[in-house]
Amino acid sequence: MRTFRRVAAQAGAGLAVVGLLAGCSVPAGTTAALTTATTAGRGSTGVVTVPAATTSLAKAALPKPSADDAVNRVVAISVDGLNPAAITKLGRSGAPNFHRLMREGATTLNARTAQEQTRTLPNHTGMLTGRRIDDRRGGHGVTFNSDTGTTVHRAAGAYVSSVFDVVHDQGGSTALFTAKQKFALYQRTWNTKGAADKVGRDNGRAKIDRFTVDTDNARLVGTVTAELRTSPRTFTFVHLSLPDQVGHDKGFMSSSYLQAVRRTDQLLGQILATISSRPALRSQTLVVLTADHGGDGASHSEASKRANYTVPFMVWGPNVAAGRNLYSLNSSYASPGSKRTGYTGKQPIRNGDLANFATDVLDLPRVPGAQFDKSRKLTAFR
Repeated sequence: MRTFRRVAAQAGAGLAVVGLLAGCSVPAGTTAALTTATTAGRGSTGVVTVPAATTSLAKAALPKPSADDAVNRVVAISVDGLNPAAITKLGRSGAPNFHRLMREGATTLNARTAQEQTRTLPNHTGMLTGRRIDDRRGGHGVTFNSDTGTTVHRAAGAYVSSVFDVVHDQGGSTALFTAKQKFALYQRTWNTKGAADKVGRDNGRAKIDRFTVDTDNARLVGTVTAELRTSPRTFTFVHLSLPDQVGHDKGFMSSSYLQAVRRTDQLLGQILATISSRPALRSQTLVVLTADHGGDGASHSEASKRANYTVPFMVWGPNVAAGRNLYSLNSSYASPGSKRTGYTGKQPIRNGDLANFATDVLDLPRVPGAQFDKSRKLTAFR
């Protein structure tokens, strides 16, 4: 297993990217920016950020090298409310960067959300913790979809570990960039109420080294790419909100919604271009892209509706099996067809697989309490 040491990062240090797509509603026309951070510091834009010590990843020799050994960093991109049918409808000319991930990466447009709900906070919490929603069955308990001032721990009735806990406590550096203010739930949960670090040296209770909220998606991506160029982190989570925002205002799969997906594709392209233009990043960076829910018509809240529970899951990076369908690479998973699928029997690929998939490719321990990809068999590699 690799180990991390908290040292000053060198420019061009390797980065692994996990891209995620997810979200829920933001009032249409919202342009104000707000960043919540672990340490006060306000720039001229009015965005509060927490610069934190960046890290480099020291590789330990592995007795049996595997295809994911090149991965040193993960960036997760969440596109809010992305119906994968929009990627197909827009085609390669309308969504060239999503299609680049399909062409150069291992992907599926038929992954699943959590079975219980197709809403933003419940599914994002699943992505970060690897847990289902129902707290009576070991889930994270986040059944609400607005920031109520509570924590994930309180919702579950016990401390809930996340991918941020694992990476941070192993000495890695973490960041969460989001376009929605209600993600303050996660800053409160894993910074203000983070657990003691009992692994090696004490890296502190704040598990998210940088937490930034900016409701301007373009400006948010500019902040993300600036950090990737200068001080990439071990695990970066990026959440974009345009499709969900426009979907609630104008209707999911409407012409306006498709234009929002097209614009989001351009923002995704900026992130991919930043990685591709730097050999040290491109050779060590993994991108995983998924969504919290889809949507069709006026809403996405009906969990039994196919357009709501179907999401993409895309992986792009070194040694990834280019052009392959993830189900064809993973015999332990079952393609669900059009079914919603519960938690018994052979499982579909879910957005909640993100947490354990990310820690696995980084050669880190499992996320404690995670239920999705518990055996860590999900692969995207040749």
